Amino acid sequence: MEPIVSSKPLLALLAALIGAILVMLSGRNPNIRESWSMLAAVVMFTIIASMVPVILAGKTLVYPIFQILPGVSVTLRVDAFSLIFALAASFLWILAVSYSAGYMRGLHEHAQTRFNTCFALALFGAMGVAFADNLFTLYLFYEIVSIGTYPLVAHHQDQEGYEGAKKYIVYLTATAKGLVLPAMILIYVLTGTLEFADNVSTGILPEGANAALVTVLYFFCLLGFAKNGVMPFHGWLPGAMVAPTPVSALLHAVAVVKVGVFCTTRVMLYVFGVDIMDDLNLGIITAYFVSFTILTASIIALTKDNLKARLAYSTVSQLSYIILGVALLTPAAVEGGLIHITNHAFAKITLFFCAGAIYVAAHKKNISEMGGLGRVMPFTFGAFAIASLSMIGAPPVAGFVTKWYLLIGSLDAAQLGIVLVLLVSTLLNVGYFAPITYKAFFGKPPAGETLPAGIKEAPLTMVIPIVIAATISVIIGIYPDFMLQFVKMVTAGLM
Repeated sequence: MEPIVSSKPLLALLAALIGAILVMLSGRNPNIRESWSMLAAVVMFTIIASMVPVILAGKTLVYPIFQILPGVSVTLRVDAFSLIFALAASFLWILAVSYSAGYMRGLHEHAQTRFNTCFALALFGAMGVAFADNLFTLYLFYEIVSIGTYPLVAHHQDQEGYEGAKKYIVYLTATAKGLVLPAMILIYVLTGTLEFADNVSTGILPEGANAALVTVLYFFCLLGFAKNGVMPFHGWLPGAMVAPTPVSALLHAVAVVKVGVFCTTRVMLYVFGVDIMDDLNLGIITAYFVSFTILTASIIALTKDNLKARLAYSTVSQLSYIILGVALLTPAAVEGGLIHITNHAFAKITLFFCAGAIYVAAHKKNISEMGGLGRVMPFTFGAFAIASLSMIGAPPVAGFVTKWYLLIGSLDAAQLGIVLVLLVSTLLNVGYFAPITYKAFFGKPPAGETLPAGIKEAPLTMVIPIVIAATISVIIGIYPDFMLQFVKMVTAGLM
């Protein structure tokens, strides 16, 4: 079926880009600044949502912008794979705008105009990645996300902020330029094109290509898209925790890390393809390789008392579930991996939103200081408990759907070792999430402190997005079929 030429993908990108410009021009007027951000977010989501009926009808939208070489162009494409990421990210931007306003104003943060401008630019880059028609366009927008989010990580402009931002930009740009860029050039030399395949089975590499070279190119891409948090190139992610909490939510739920796993899985399926990965055993090797990240990051998370640090290592671990599922190459496992892009996004943004609300309302950063706070902040810690259950994989929250499909897919692939990895990692998830909720609701305040009387939540502009995100985590756990439609369209060609 011929793709439909449509300007909608471009208009969705322009909503974020124009929004960033208008925010920058709004000066110091906070109401106008946040209004432009909210309008841009709503417009982007509306445009993306309008593409859903066309994609569900089995069609693809494309919009060519310009060509550089034969087979190398900047072209936008929207297919089912795109919408798995784009729908979740654009909707969560709406919640993030409201939450950020409450957080930044509540703490009287400086440079709020720059903050909101860079936030919009990050979504511009993320949507460019989601709508990339080829590896060149994907790489271009991947780098835009890295550069656009640097000022957000360095927001506090102190030594800690600059060091965290330096590590962030060095890790991400060095791996992209040192690994992905040469891989992209060699792929073009081998194939004469950088356009993605039309299905996940065949890929674009020619039959008879040198197996050793293909393997090297594959691992260059797997490690080069370091936003995916795979060890050993994960160090930027905990280091970026020096940023304000809304930035952490952006990094760990909406834009940056999801850009990493989206790029990784897009290349795995649409450049290399299931057939080549299966023939060279790249899938099983990858599954066990990222299993090390899943388990090790979870163990490290157990040792962290700082709430954001624990959530950061949780993210490192959870991202590899997505790659693990795709690497197993069975339909159920791939579906479990891809649906986790959405399931993880809603749960993890809830957790980071809660961390920020706790800091604004109670000025607490460490878990050991949060005894009894759940009785004072029931909405925040109730949402935290729900999102924690999703990360653990407990029904009826969204993460259960992920774990169920991954377990079925592991059994289909006859990989009992991966089943064991999933079971152990789930126990580790319980180990580093359950004590937080228990301590908040049933623990005692630190010695010498008393809990304030009544409910003392963060501002409503923060609490409402927290409750909405947590509620949606439950809804998509009970009714996962909507997002699974897009996931099953991706895996339709797999046997």
